[in-house]
Amino acid sequence: MNNKYDDIIDTVYPFPKKHPPMSMEDRAAQFAPFAALTGFGDAIDETGRLTGSFVQLDDNEKDLLDEKLKMALMCDEEGNKMPVVVTYFVPDERKAGGSYKRSEGVIKRIDDYQRRIIFDDGTLIDIDMIKNIEPAEATKE
Repeated sequence: MNNKYDDIIDTVYPFPKKHPPMSMEDRAAQFAPFAALTGFGDAIDETGRLTGSFVQLDDNEKDLLDEKLKMALMCDEEGNKMPVVVTYFVPDERKAGGSYKRSEGVIKRIDDYQRRIIFDDGTLIDIDMIKNIEPAEATKE
């Protein structure tokens, strides 16, 4: 049976002498998908990321929080302060909303001028963002 291309079927391909052959990885990269909208997927993911909202405390809850803060600053007979867990709101850096975080430690002092508490490890928390203060022992149960 005679086929149309029998005369060239076994011919060796003449590779160019000036250019080395392309590697298989580079050849495959030519056919990789093209992202026409660079960063669009990241923008979609960021939009879909959920954030919580800040819950404003009423006056009774603020008064109770002030009492808890005073108790946390009091020392016992040996002069030690009670370790506490503070639940506070952290605003999101990229979009509206944020999330509630918890920090545990001993409150070193209150900065009345900037309205924040300072833990003994240097953690700073805005007083206006605090939701709750409770003894550290109560949270371990």
